[in-house]
Amino acid sequence: MSENQSEEVQQIEKLYEFSERLNASKDKSQNVEDYEGIIKMSKTSMKAKQLASQLIPRYFKFFPSLSTEAFDAHMDCIDDGDLGVRVQAIRGLPLFCKDTPDILSKIVDVLVQLLNTEEPVERDAVHKALMSLLRQDPKASSTALFTHAGVTPTTDDQIREKVLNFIRDKVIPLKGELLKPQEEMERHITDLIKQSLEDVTGGEFKMFMDFLTSLSIFGGKAPPERMQELVEIIEGQADLNAQFEFSDTDHIDRLISCLQLALPFFARGAPSSRFLIYLNKHIIPVFDKLPEERKLDLLKALADISPYTTAQEARQLLPSIVELLKIYMPARKTGEEMNFTYVECLLYAFHHLAHKVPNATNSLCGYKIVTGQPSDRLGEDFSELNKDFTERLTIVEDLTKATMKKLTQGMTEHNKAMSAAKTDEEKASIKTKRQNTTTGLRTCNNILAMTKPLHAKVPPFMGDTNLNLSWKEATKPLASTTTTTIGGKRPANSNNGSGNNVAAKKGRGPGTMQNQLVNKAFEGISSYGAGRGGNRGWGRRGGGRGRGQGRGHW
Repeated sequence: MSENQSEEVQQIEKLYEFSERLNASKDKSQNVEDYEGIIKMSKTSMKAKQLASQLIPRYFKFFPSLSTEAFDAHMDCIDDGDLGVRVQAIRGLPLFCKDTPDILSKIVDVLVQLLNTEEPVERDAVHKALMSLLRQDPKASSTALFTHAGVTPTTDDQIREKVLNFIRDKVIPLKGELLKPQEEMERHITDLIKQSLEDVTGGEFKMFMDFLTSLSIFGGKAPPERMQELVEIIEGQADLNAQFEFSDTDHIDRLISCLQLALPFFARGAPSSRFLIYLNKHIIPVFDKLPEERKLDLLKALADISPYTTAQEARQLLPSIVELLKIYMPARKTGEEMNFTYVECLLYAFHHLAHKVPNATNSLCGYKIVTGQPSDRLGEDFSELNKDFTERLTIVEDLTKATMKKLTQGMTEHNKAMSAAKTDEEKASIKTKRQNTTTGLRTCNNILAMTKPLHAKVPPFMGDTNLNLSWKEATKPLASTTTTTIGGKRPANSNNGSGNNVAAKKGRGPGTMQNQLVNKAFEGISSYGAGRGGNRGWGRRGGGRGRGQGRGHW
């Protein structure tokens, strides 16, 4: 045995002697020399450091006068060059808090800094130590952990990201085990999350919202007030108090993404007033100035939110929707293109809003709906408005039917091409075209289903959600007289553009031009909430901290 090995053995034996005397002592606070000996041995050989890292926290509570010296010695082991020593010292950190809970937040702070390690074994030890603390004292530990989840002038972005990843990967999956007593701890976590949302990216906000919605206090039996609480959190992220600039695409993305997040809570009784007021006052008046792909996302959001409006909200929003319909439903057959998805979105919103306040359409579209209220305005002549509106509906129907014929012919050609395709690449390309065509046909069917009842002087406005919007996966096949494939799932990789623009000119018959029309038709279809529009992220509002705008979101 070498001299160094012999010395290390002696150090280990000494540590065991110190530990045995401390274990046997009835008043351990009298064994100061033994504890000082343990602290001293933590500065010697590698094996002695590892053993001392177990013993220092074990007897820490009995020697308050040596607390600073003992903790500093333990931290020296955590900073040691040997991985084994560091891991053993990390494992010992939760032991400090078992009988001295007042230092728990300090221990959490230490472990949070250690999350940045690149060593997998060391990182695993840090994770386990943090989980141990969360089990020991969920409230104090989560409070200390979440102080690193928010953004402050001294925030280390790299450390913060590690903390958020730890919360996502370790804490959320075990929330049922960690958050006890359940209601008290879920409320506590909710408050901590609210405090952490001052400056977050879209992806970070989505993670926090997923955490909140997984809590039982916001579960299926939660009252509308709880849903309103979640919507208020989302409203804060949407910047609804900010002045809108149509060139601020980050704000538009944030607004649309927040609208999408809030939809399930509107459906469960939370008010949508603030979003609707902001859209009606700031966004719709400058709709024509918005980037094209944002227009489509916004109209999809309006369609989605329309079933959950109140009568008062519907009355305020309906004039704006009618004005947009007049822009996108042609007044006469020209050579211009019609955006079918825009029209689908607007007709859907129109039906649901008009269902809430049917007599509001008298002065907007020239209908003759009697409710007995002064707002019926039956003594006024709106016949020209009705003529104009119904003519536009007829033109939309003609264009839609013509486009359906082309799409159906195109589907036949796609099926033939699929049978002849030999390579996987060819088959994938044809499959995408076929799925886009299917979605285009669904759009056309929806438009016809919504325009038909609007020709009546007293239309039966649609007030349910049975009609499945074309960009959403069908829950059941849609009836169609032109194709049996309607209702298929839209591909995830469809292109996003300005919407479903199809030339309003008459087709030139079958052949090359026909194929081009079919292939081009509805190429702008995107899945709101699952594709480019719904998944667009936003940057942190603080800016300049290395996280950049548009960081990954939904």
